[in-house]
Amino acid sequence: MIKLYGNTDSGHAYKVRNFLLLGGLPHDYCWIDLSLPRNQRPAEFIQASQFGEVPVMVYQGQAYCQSNAILIYLSQKTRRFSGKTPQESQQILEWLSWESNRIGFSLPNLRSSLHFDKQPPIVLNYLSERMGSDLMCLEKFLAGRDYLVGNQLTIADISCSAYLFWLDHVGIHEHHYPHIQAWLDRMRAHPNWLHPDKVMVKAS
Repeated sequence: MIKLYGNTDSGHAYKVRNFLLLGGLPHDYCWIDLSLPRNQRPAEFIQASQFGEVPVMVYQGQAYCQSNAILIYLSQKTRRFSGKTPQESQQILEWLSWESNRIGFSLPNLRSSLHFDKQPPIVLNYLSERMGSDLMCLEKFLAGRDYLVGNQLTIADISCSAYLFWLDHVGIHEHHYPHIQAWLDRMRAHPNWLHPDKVMVKAS
């Protein structure tokens, strides 16, 4: 059984959970209280998490960290949501690298700066401008395309879309980006897709 450690507000952990759900892979989700000091978090999580962060996935006694690295492992292991050709596989890696430095940086940090760790206007302006640039990059690329790579859902889409389901948290309406909105709608229509607000919370 796969065990995934995550948190309500972690879009990076949602990437991995979304893969597992979309792929129909049985797993156990363990919610971690990130408000606790790192040394007060569950011992099994401390032992598994090399960087003290979520997500962490444990499978067959081996711990895997960093969301995009986990997606690559899962895609290779299960042959789900992967490229059909070496060229597509390369394009997927390029999108994963872009995500980690761009939308996966700007949007979650802006969201955090607005709601959790309040920052001065100069920081908010920087993050907002950077996020706007990232969204326009996606919007232009998705014009005339259903997915980022090839003609089917891949881990590139799973990674780059994760935080975008929380666009409203940073005051952005999807309809301002019609190609992004259509892309997100295609993912919402995928069997087993669920919003992060439903699948990343602590079990009651």
